[in-house]
Amino acid sequence: MPILDTVSITDDDYDYLESVLSGFQNENAMNLEMVDGFFVALICSPQLVIPSQYLPDILGETEGEPDGAYDSIEQAEQFMSILMVHWNHIVYTFREREVYLPLLLEDENGNVFGNDWAQGFLRGMEFYPEDWAELLDDDEHGGALVAIFALAHEHDPDSEMRPYDKPMDDDQREQLLVGLAAGAKIIYDYFEPHRQMDAQLKDADSTYRRENPKIGRNAPCPCGSGKKYKQCCGKATLH
Repeated sequence: MPILDTVSITDDDYDYLESVLSGFQNENAMNLEMVDGFFVALICSPQLVIPSQYLPDILGETEGEPDGAYDSIEQAEQFMSILMVHWNHIVYTFREREVYLPLLLEDENGNVFGNDWAQGFLRGMEFYPEDWAELLDDDEHGGALVAIFALAHEHDPDSEMRPYDKPMDDDQREQLLVGLAAGAKIIYDYFEPHRQMDAQLKDADSTYRRENPKIGRNAPCPCGSGKKYKQCCGKATLH
């Protein structure tokens, strides 16, 4: 199947995602804009994050809480299918060295704020905080996070975390919204070597495990001695 078939997503698809997300009752569940920022952070991340790790965040579930987010199995399957297409769409855009434009929702007056997107991105950074700290400490590239942090903390209860003393004007917001896309591209490129190394390590570990199956204590020793493994080469490792 051509890759484009796995990354094409329509307005109807987004409407469906937004509809399902809006039906989640948990107060920590994400909306569509937040999911988009969350996904961009995970895709830019220095290490792979798999669906079983990040889905509870999207649904707003806490440990031990029963799964009651979906109306039916069919809804859950369709939701996950479209969600993965959106993920692939983001990945494809970055891999093609293009700038990914954040998916930002309008309010009833047609205004775009970007706060939810930025907050979703910060939630994605929580998976590997030590790795992200490297970028934060990088004088040359750390500025890529400025717009994200500014919008995420615009209305922070702690006034010291807010980027401006006065309400943000239209020009400031426009610059920050542009900075979301530009910053994400810089971050993706910055962590590309980290992701490649992570993939190589995982591949090497997987190959090692495939090529070195576990040998039973009573199985013939692979050295060919004719003895049981536990009585031969296994003496050094078995206790």
